[in-house]
Amino acid sequence: MKHTKVKDLLNSTTTLQEVNAKGWVRTFRNNQFIALNDGSTINNIQCVVDFENTPEETLKRITTGAAVSVIGTLVESKGAGQKYEIQVQKLEILGDSDAEKFPMQPKKHSLEFLRENAHLRVRTNAFGAIMRVRSVLSFAVHKYFQEKGFVYVNTPIITGSDAEGAGEMFKVTALPFDNTPRTEDGKVNYKEDFFGKETNLTVSGQLEGETFAMALGQIYTFGPTFRAENSNTSRHLAEFWMIEPEVAFNDLDDNMDLAEDFIQYVIKYALDNCGDDLKFLEGRLLEEEKSKPQADRSEMPLLEKLNFVLENNFKRVSYTEAIDILRESTPNKKKKFNYIINEWGADLQSEHERFLVEKHFKCPVILYDYPANIKAFYMRLNDNTEPGRETVRAMDILFPGIGEIVGGSEREERYDVLIEKMKALEIDEEELSWYLDTRRFGSATHAGFGLGFERLVLFVTGMTNIRDVIPFPRTPGNAEF
Repeated sequence: MKHTKVKDLLNSTTTLQEVNAKGWVRTFRNNQFIALNDGSTINNIQCVVDFENTPEETLKRITTGAAVSVIGTLVESKGAGQKYEIQVQKLEILGDSDAEKFPMQPKKHSLEFLRENAHLRVRTNAFGAIMRVRSVLSFAVHKYFQEKGFVYVNTPIITGSDAEGAGEMFKVTALPFDNTPRTEDGKVNYKEDFFGKETNLTVSGQLEGETFAMALGQIYTFGPTFRAENSNTSRHLAEFWMIEPEVAFNDLDDNMDLAEDFIQYVIKYALDNCGDDLKFLEGRLLEEEKSKPQADRSEMPLLEKLNFVLENNFKRVSYTEAIDILRESTPNKKKKFNYIINEWGADLQSEHERFLVEKHFKCPVILYDYPANIKAFYMRLNDNTEPGRETVRAMDILFPGIGEIVGGSEREERYDVLIEKMKALEIDEEELSWYLDTRRFGSATHAGFGLGFERLVLFVTGMTNIRDVIPFPRTPGNAEF
């Protein structure tokens, strides 16, 4: 008999039908009531066992974590809080779970404990909900861009270019570590390596994406990216997923419009399709925040916060205006910030970004026109900026509780200006000659942005640590599983 998903059983419109359900036991109480979950929904279905006619040996094997198959009649439930239950006629244990050893017992576990058991934590309500929301958000990303005629491009994971100019990249090599070939001056001889040159794991697919946008008009990438930053924080991962659209003929204003529309679309899609999971996660967050001081608690419950983002336009503020606001702010004057803002040109930290969003404007904020010397070489230089205060057509979108969630820019489409910027930063022109070709042959205004997918999932689920919204987090000192 073909089994039916728990979600479909709970949404059924007909009762008194014989059904087969398979899943994992969440709890078994009074030798009679199994709470069964198969991952299709946050909700369990109650399976009522005829314990008087079930062998004692079988009853002992119905433990938390055990995989079981039940065949029985779907009936209206007499218990509160559930519409249907299954009156079990036949029960089979598919896989035992030793109650003494199974880590995911039906009790409250710390998030740290669950990270140490990342292979099993998805069996808990919270992580089942998070991963379903993540899956739906991932689908929404593709749905949005496909409906707007964007072409999905798979940019390389192994690359010889550093899009960010940051230098914090994981090296890819097939050379032996115990007998590495060297050049005459003692450096590693990458000519003998697999690709014949130095290569790394990508930090961004943007540069390659630009070349496709300059032929296909509008493209997006959605894939893994890697940063070898030794940042052991709740906001950083060494391996994460990045969404990067790139659009020919778009300027910075078009780019801001696209980013705002995109973010609101995917959040609305999650709200429309993950109601039960988000309601559960809202309750989880409220419970967690009870132990925090009032000042550290969220100003809005999760669902209200998500709807707030949908219902309010993002505030657009220039970097220069933001610096003035921060310089005159109470936490800056009272030296409450860890990084005091004294002058124009400072690189904003998360505490500054969150102050602007959460305390000053109280809505998502798009900052634009940043100082050129704190942004990447490919960002378009603004015309008519005063010497020493040159700005670029960059933008960052800041969200409550997260800080920066999107970074983007109008790209420098002028060949001569781009060459001068690369020379000033000692970026090898020959190494990026393929990138410069897009400025030599049919150059045009174009713009794009990058959105760290895990930060989006973090915001939508209300979680506070980025390690809890990716299946197997990769962080400094941790590559388990």
